[in-house]
Amino acid sequence: MIELDKIDHAIIEALQLDGKLSNVELALKVGLSESACLRRVKALQDKGVITHYAAHVDAGKIGLPGTVFVRVSLEHQQEVKLGLFEAAVSEVPEVMECYLMSGDVDYMMRVVVKDAPDYERIHNKLTRLPGVDRVHSSFALRSVLKRTRLPLHAPEKRKPSR
Repeated sequence: MIELDKIDHAIIEALQLDGKLSNVELALKVGLSESACLRRVKALQDKGVITHYAAHVDAGKIGLPGTVFVRVSLEHQQEVKLGLFEAAVSEVPEVMECYLMSGDVDYMMRVVVKDAPDYERIHNKLTRLPGVDRVHSSFALRSVLKRTRLPLHAPEKRKPSR
């Protein structure tokens, strides 16, 4: 874990709320000079805390209103087989997230779809990926909560030593 101070937290919080903030606006929000703010943001990027900037797009408005959660079990869990599966699934553009899991399935994915027939097409792709034994799918009925902002906890104040 990387040590972050109050100002780092303020910068991250502000950029999570609005990634389009100019450096001038960000510096004003966090109470730094423009040059100090720019150095801080660059340091957060160099440390890998800030990984990238992106626009959030309403999937429904571009014809992908459906979300399907897909659980995949592989035939074998050998490192080579996992690697082959992971490389292949990264080539399926409708798979938005994929996690290696503990428990009764090997992978959990979030897939975006136009409708049920569209998912059938994607399901056929997924079942042909290397090592796939079983695919279990659940259609989301509606989104209840979707966050992009990570919760930040303020750095703890250290008690003065005696």
